[in-house]
Amino acid sequence: MGYEAYLDADPVIITAALTGGVHGKEANPNLPETPEEIGRAAGEVEAAGASVVHLHARKPNGERSFQTERFQEIDDAVRRHTDDIIIQHSTGGTGAPDDVRHQPLRTDPPPEMASLDMGPLNRYDHLTSENTRALVDSLHAEMIDRGIKPELEVFNDGHMNEVEGLLDRRDLADPVYATLIFGPGTLTPPTPGNFLNAIDNLPDGTLFNTLGFGRHQLPFATMGLLFGGHVRVGLEDNVYYERDGLAESNARLVERVVRLADELGRPVASTAEAREILGLEEL
Repeated sequence: MGYEAYLDADPVIITAALTGGVHGKEANPNLPETPEEIGRAAGEVEAAGASVVHLHARKPNGERSFQTERFQEIDDAVRRHTDDIIIQHSTGGTGAPDDVRHQPLRTDPPPEMASLDMGPLNRYDHLTSENTRALVDSLHAEMIDRGIKPELEVFNDGHMNEVEGLLDRRDLADPVYATLIFGPGTLTPPTPGNFLNAIDNLPDGTLFNTLGFGRHQLPFATMGLLFGGHVRVGLEDNVYYERDGLAESNARLVERVVRLADELGRPVASTAEAREILGLEEL
């Protein structure tokens, strides 16, 4: 991947991160929280051009849930409202015991994809998401056992070393798929130079997805398009559509990046094309 992929007009996979596990309707009343709201949002982003939905589960009070049963409710709602979208579960989290982190992998059927955080990161003032190597390996092992494609979440340069370590320790099905994450705190500082450095440091043959938090979502989506990567947008990562205006929906954020891809000459991957690019049919 790289600028040559842009010149070759390779298809771009668009992932929509619908809800997240931190902020809720207090940040944007349009953020979906219940299974039905998440299901409807999934249908809207599929119609807008997304081929993957990144899902978190919420308790009835809006707080984060890891329970298999809650993910099952959400998956069932997503399947009711969509034709054929790829479901990707989050396994990331702060303060949750390791066994609880496995629960999102145990729905029936399992998700086609799941996130795998590559290392520790600070959250809030007094919390750290540890993501030990032992946990990473155990989550990866269950993903492979259940035919789930890992999406390696790379929050900073140190996590790039952890990707290399994971490749040394375990067999990852080709192609390796990594999301490069840019923003405040423990994340890689969001600068164009750091973006270029990150894609240069990826292991050979790795496909990358681009994620910018907050106001960095649109410029980093643009850079992802220009350098042959794939793109993630959504209300989990950014509740605004413009500087002083909240986004009306996840679909509006997807529609904008679809227009941008069209202007830049990157065709948007269909769900079938996304499965082929990611090697999902071979798992």
